Amino acid sequence: MTRPTIVAIGGHSLLDPDQPTIIENQVAVTARAMAPVADLVASGQPVILVHGNGPQAGWMQLRSVLSREHLHEVPLDTIVANTQGSLGYMIQRTLREALRQRGVMTPIATLVTEVRVDPADQAFEEPTKPIGNFYTDEEAHLLSEEFGWLMVADSRRGYRRVVASPSPVEIVQLDVVEQLLDAGSVVICCGGGGVPVMRDKAGHIRGMEAVIDKDRVAALLAVELQAPRLVITTGVETVFTHFGTPKQAPLRETHVEEIRALARKGHFPPGSMRPKMEASVYYLNRVDGEAIVCSPDNLTEALARASGTRIIRTTA
Repeated sequence: MTRPTIVAIGGHSLLDPDQPTIIENQVAVTARAMAPVADLVASGQPVILVHGNGPQAGWMQLRSVLSREHLHEVPLDTIVANTQGSLGYMIQRTLREALRQRGVMTPIATLVTEVRVDPADQAFEEPTKPIGNFYTDEEAHLLSEEFGWLMVADSRRGYRRVVASPSPVEIVQLDVVEQLLDAGSVVICCGGGGVPVMRDKAGHIRGMEAVIDKDRVAALLAVELQAPRLVITTGVETVFTHFGTPKQAPLRETHVEEIRALARKGHFPPGSMRPKMEASVYYLNRVDGEAIVCSPDNLTEALARASGTRIIRTTA
């Protein structure tokens, strides 16, 4: 079995906060993010890409709600599938061009991937996954009143809508991922955490109204494939302790027990860095590999231990 590097790309890290979120700009940011991935592929390393979709899924849902007087509303599982197609298209297109510039013709495949969840998961009772734009207090109140959205403060940057985020249980197309990987393809899969589905008593797959965290599903994928490395890219260069305070400090080299201790002290905000740390711990408890958290632009440096945060199972 091919053992790939799993690279999980945050939805926000494919956006430039200083530029309008038009497709043209999104493609340009994605192209920059794919340059170090192309270097990794060109080195001969098998690669699987998993991407987030928090902002993009939120935009699609807002469009659906605003147009409901004219068109049917679109459920979250279908919205996730839509983002798998649109973001997968941008990623494969820009990665293919970056590989072409390097004289590499590795095939790339984007796979619409379903991920099974447990319909009894407590997450359906306690939504925690932020999606969409950041809003002011006043805007959040208006959206909550008009559409019934649950809005919460997110990482000191404003208010966002939160939806159910159940834990991934099974990657339905795992066998297809393995076939594509063994055939030498770069695989883009489990986009947006995967399309959330359940199996009913008759074994039929049904869509669920939820968004799965892409870091958690990337960790599950890394465990299933016994990947030697899980890389999670995000909008910051490294993990920080005391994030957003005068005591903020980068965390460069660490291990599972230290991450657990820092989490207990509240260093990793929910909906932001906490899922990345939980995913890293989940993976390292099951695979003796390394987890790396870095910005997309610093992927090459992070793999060389010159940037980012590297987490291992133990220091012993």
